[in-house]
Amino acid sequence: MQFIADFHVHSKFSRATAKNLDLENLYIAAQLKGITVVGTGDFTHPGWFAEIKEKLEPAEEGLFKLKREIAGECDKKVPLSCRGKVRFILVSEISNIYKKNNKTRKNHNLVFVPDLNIADKFNSKLDKIGNIKSDGRPILGLDARNLLEILLETSGTSFLIPAHIWTPWFSVLGSKSGFNSIRECFEDLTPHIFAAETGLSSDPPMNWRVSSLDNLTLVSNSDAHSPLKLGREANLFNTRLSYSAIREAMKTGDPNHFLGTFEFYPEEGKYYLDGHRKCSVCFWPQKTLKNKGICPVCGKPLTAGVLYRVEELADRPKHEKPKRAHPYYSMVPLVNILSEILKVGPGSKKVMNNYNAALDILGPELSILHNLEPEAIDKAGIPLLGEAVKRMRRKEIDISPGYDGEFGRVKIFKDFSL
Repeated sequence: MQFIADFHVHSKFSRATAKNLDLENLYIAAQLKGITVVGTGDFTHPGWFAEIKEKLEPAEEGLFKLKREIAGECDKKVPLSCRGKVRFILVSEISNIYKKNNKTRKNHNLVFVPDLNIADKFNSKLDKIGNIKSDGRPILGLDARNLLEILLETSGTSFLIPAHIWTPWFSVLGSKSGFNSIRECFEDLTPHIFAAETGLSSDPPMNWRVSSLDNLTLVSNSDAHSPLKLGREANLFNTRLSYSAIREAMKTGDPNHFLGTFEFYPEEGKYYLDGHRKCSVCFWPQKTLKNKGICPVCGKPLTAGVLYRVEELADRPKHEKPKRAHPYYSMVPLVNILSEILKVGPGSKKVMNNYNAALDILGPELSILHNLEPEAIDKAGIPLLGEAVKRMRRKEIDISPGYDGEFGRVKIFKDFSL
C-alpha cells in the first residue's frame, strides 16, 4: 500500500503552537493534505497523553485511529473528494540541552514507541529526570546518547530520529551547539540511528554531500505548529500499514518500500543562509567567510545557516549521489501559490476560500501539487493555478532565501505581472 506519512508534529501543549492543534484537527488536516499516517506529537506531556488515550483506539499493529463517534463529526468538515483513512503513530520531540566535550549542546530528537504501555513507561522514566509537564516538547538536561539508551531499554522496537539535523540552534549538526557527526553525539549507540530528519532548510542533495550520512534514510516532516502546516514536508511509503513495517522501511532504506520525500525548497527555510535578521544582513557562505563570520552592522557573530554548515562538513562534490539516495519532490504549499496568484496574504479569507474550493473539486493538496496534470488542475477554475504548479515542479521559481529565523519568499511568476 502506498501512503504518505508526516511524523513530526506538535500539540496545543507545546509553546508557540495553535490553540486548535488537537487530534480532531490533525485528523481533518491529514485528509485535506492526503496524509495517511500522522505522528501524535508530544506524547510525553501528561495532558496530551491523556487526550491520546481518551480519543484514540488501536488500529493496525502499532497504529491508532480516532474513535468512531469523534471521527464521524470530524468527517463532516472534510470534502468527499478528500476523505481517506488516517492513522496515528506515537511520536514525541524532546529537547536535549547538556554539556559534552566542554561545550553546551542543544539538540532535538524524535522518539517513536510502538504502544501506549511503552509510552507510559518511557514517560515515567523521563518524569524522574526532568520536567515533562511544562511543555509539549520537554527540555531535559540529558545527553542525547543517554536518551537513546533509556528509549532502547524501555523497548527494543522503539527508535530515535535526530530532528532537523542542520538547524543552527537546536540540532545534532547545527552550527551553534551541534556536533561534527552523528557518531560524536550518540557514540557507541550510533548503530541504532538509521534515519535523520533533513529539516525545512535542507534537502537531500545537500545532505548527500556529507558521506557520514550515507547509511541513514533521510526523512522529511512538517514540524507542524498548526494543523494546516501539516504535510509541508512528508514521506512516501509503500508498505503494509503498521508500526513495524514503517520502521523497517526506514531502517533498511529499501527503495521499494521507502519511496522518497516531499520537500520544502530549502531556500524557503528560515535558516538557509547566514545573517542577522535584526540588522537586515543576509550573506551567502562565501561572503560570511570573507567577513570572518562577523556582522558588519553590529560587530557580533552572524548566525551561520544550514548551507554554510553543510559546506563546512561536506566531503563530496555537488550532484554526486550516494547509493542510498531516494527520490525527492520539491513543493511550495498550495496556500502560498494561491497567495501569489490572488495577491493577498496566505492566511487571508480569499486564499482559504479558494483553497477549500480547489480541494473540493480536485482532491487532497499533495495530490494537486504532485500528481494531477496542469490541465486537470485548471478545472478548479482558479486562473494560473495549473501553470503555477507546472512551474513549481520544473523548479522554474525565484526564491529570496531565508536566514536567521526569517522564512524565504518564493515567487513563481517573476517574468510578468499578474
